[in-house]
Amino acid sequence: MTNFLIATIAAAGHVNPALPIVRKLVERGHEVWWYTGKGFKEKIEATGARHVPIRTGIDYTDVNTIPQSWIEQKDALKGVAQFKYYLKHGFIDSAVTQLEDLTNILNEFPADVLLCDVFCLGISWLHEKTGLPWAAFGMSALPFNSRDTAPFGLGIPPGNSWVEKLRNRFLNYLSQNVLMRDVKLHLDRARESVGLPKKSQDFFTAALSPFLYLQGTTPSFEYPRSDLAPQIHFIGTFLPPAPAFTPPTWWDDLKLDKPIIHVTQGTVATEVKDLILPTIEAFANEDVLLIVTTGGQPIENLQLNPIPKNVRLERFIPHAYLLPYVDVMVTNGGFNGVQTALAFGVPMVTAGQTEEKPEIGARVQWTGTGIDLKTSTPTPQQIRNAVMKILSSPKYKERAESFKAEINRYDTPTLATELLEQLALTKKPVYTTHVL
Repeated sequence: MTNFLIATIAAAGHVNPALPIVRKLVERGHEVWWYTGKGFKEKIEATGARHVPIRTGIDYTDVNTIPQSWIEQKDALKGVAQFKYYLKHGFIDSAVTQLEDLTNILNEFPADVLLCDVFCLGISWLHEKTGLPWAAFGMSALPFNSRDTAPFGLGIPPGNSWVEKLRNRFLNYLSQNVLMRDVKLHLDRARESVGLPKKSQDFFTAALSPFLYLQGTTPSFEYPRSDLAPQIHFIGTFLPPAPAFTPPTWWDDLKLDKPIIHVTQGTVATEVKDLILPTIEAFANEDVLLIVTTGGQPIENLQLNPIPKNVRLERFIPHAYLLPYVDVMVTNGGFNGVQTALAFGVPMVTAGQTEEKPEIGARVQWTGTGIDLKTSTPTPQQIRNAVMKILSSPKYKERAESFKAEINRYDTPTLATELLEQLALTKKPVYTTHVL
């Protein structure tokens, strides 16, 4: 039996991917303690792991720990500036308090292996302090610098021409030495504040475990990289088990002979004016069935009066039940939602420019599994045109179905658990041979 200490950022997109892995670890006789926000206590304990709440610092499931100034400054920024703010004041600053909490937890729980999501930097610092082997899992597109890709965050697809390769080289230099230089400096100052030496690393280099990195997708979703680190393993899509579900009264409408469109705003960027309302306007009273989920927000927030006859509104529907009926999903491009759609062979329209969503949307377009509108605030006409193009072009559905077949070849929880067990046994890097 191995003692695993897991730490994740207190947000659904960081916690949910690890649930099936932790459940499998517990099933195989390992003891798991999981450090994250108190709002996830029930979910975590359902896996058989012990939940350890965040004791210091920001817990995103507890509004009392989130400074209003932090929210105001974040919301005032857009694009790359907002992305950098997240890195500095969302993830790097949090690593300081994570390290304090995790160090105290080790006094209660003598862990053998550490595991975190790629944005939870405190685990890597704990490794530096203790020497314990650590692994990370990726619940977004691969963010690591490569000579074959543009810098992460810009949403620029790769290319093989000499012009595109030169572009990548220039942009990577510009990113490392100019655009993201302040993030590097912020990271070094944070390291010094906890007694660690400067490394002059970018955030994602610091977040890449030299032992094991579990990437939650299949190779076909990622850009080809000739310099991919050997400890990065593609383990398939993180699909949580389908929860208990009582279908709403309109559920039989899904069997009608008409296109079914699903729009979801995700769980982080949940402003209904950005995507949900324009999609409703685009298809109001058309000969389609539009299923709207608000990401948990009250339906009253939509202020729809009247509700179009072809629209069905719910706060949440488990995708495992809904997506088998859906012809096109309109989404703001959250990684887990996109991966789940692909697991069910559903093509997409993506429209998101916050967090790392430009990268996800760019990959959807690059893989041919959907259309990226390259904006967070598309017009109803843009949404309608993209959806109708997907419905009239079989190639999108065919590409999405090919991803479904690829994803189905992976037993993600078992594969992840076996790799973590190998790390626990050897305490050495777990390498693979990539073909990308």
